[in-house]
Amino acid sequence: MNNLTAKDVEVLTHLLTGEEMACKKAKIYSNTLMDAALAGEMANISKAHAERFAALYTILGGKA
Repeated sequence: MNNLTAKDVEVLTHLLTGEEMACKKAKIYSNTLMDAALAGEMANISKAHAERFAALYTILGGKA
């Protein structure tokens, strides 16, 4: 078990929320952009946010 303080958990929770929102927005943009190159970039950005979310969730004690 991680020895996280209440402040650590608060910060990680805040970061998780931000990564989740950024991932969702980038995914929406990738599905709505007409330019294939930009849509592909947004898909890559969405994937990067999802990976960071998973890493943060693992630190918080979840299983990604």
